[in-house]
Amino acid sequence: MTDKNSTLTYADAGVDIDAGNALVERIKPAASSTKRPGVMDGLGGFGAMFDLRAAGFKDPVLVSATDGVGTKLRIAIDTGNVDTVGIDLVAMCVNDLVCQGAIPLFFLDYFATGKLDIDSAARVIEGIADGCRQADTALVGGETAEMPGMYEGDDFDLAGFAVGAMERGQSLPRNVAEGDVLLGLPSSGVHSNGYSLVRKIVEKSGLGWNDPCPFGEGTLASHLLEPTKIYIKPTVAALKTGGLNALAHITGGGLTENLPRALPAGLGADIDLDAWQRLPVFNWLIGQAGLEQAEALKTFNCGIGMIAVCAERNASAVEAALASEGVQPVRIGRVTRGNGIRYSGAL
Repeated sequence: MTDKNSTLTYADAGVDIDAGNALVERIKPAASSTKRPGVMDGLGGFGAMFDLRAAGFKDPVLVSATDGVGTKLRIAIDTGNVDTVGIDLVAMCVNDLVCQGAIPLFFLDYFATGKLDIDSAARVIEGIADGCRQADTALVGGETAEMPGMYEGDDFDLAGFAVGAMERGQSLPRNVAEGDVLLGLPSSGVHSNGYSLVRKIVEKSGLGWNDPCPFGEGTLASHLLEPTKIYIKPTVAALKTGGLNALAHITGGGLTENLPRALPAGLGADIDLDAWQRLPVFNWLIGQAGLEQAEALKTFNCGIGMIAVCAERNASAVEAALASEGVQPVRIGRVTRGNGIRYSGAL
């Protein structure tokens, strides 16, 4: 029989509204630090408004992207090192947007957990704000979902949503032709793809996340949590030269699967694997797993996080624009007749 005098509250069910409000107040300064021309209001409304004309667009086409961080989160959660996964979240979205020729303008996040830890959540969202500053993108809102029974312990999940714009008729890829130069933009590490395999490799090695790294200083986790490189400022500079024909973000599927997405039918590419030096993390992962070269090239970025495609006559200007924003491109190959990617050299 039900006791009519007993009461239940949302807090009794495991959802703390006051904690959610406290989190919003804590992250407001981080969000405000990402403000850019076009932002019309701050956090706290039912929606966020953005003025495209104030951002400098005359006849804009909107472009959107959404992504997550994948099982890289497992390492961050297990080690408590959650400060940089927000950068990964932003990077995975905005690096895709710019491949369409769009300039990222604003970003929203979704943070879901079983029990809200204000400090941990704030560190994650402050990392998102850091990524937005790197991408000159405004953090205009998001959702914090406390869902008891859906996530255990300290577990949480992230999703990100980015919106950008370009002037009509300026989309990428365009004018890609046989003989175009492939400029590889170095990655910062594994970025945010292939981590289900990474975790299996580490398990097989017998090492723990906090053990000394076998291929560098610090812990193994510190190298595997190196945040994804955000390529927005250098690629936007390259876009402004007018000589950029295509961009390919090297994510899941590696070089083998992602570069063809930026090439028209009937065109492929020759890539020289000896043109750049692999980061030690890839040598270790490939060696520990005994990965065949073909498998490695369609699983990891193998040291190239983005590829810019341009005509030979424009290559020097595009390289200079990329370098002006701190990225040193490497000529890794050319566009060729025929579908598919052909490799020379060896990992």
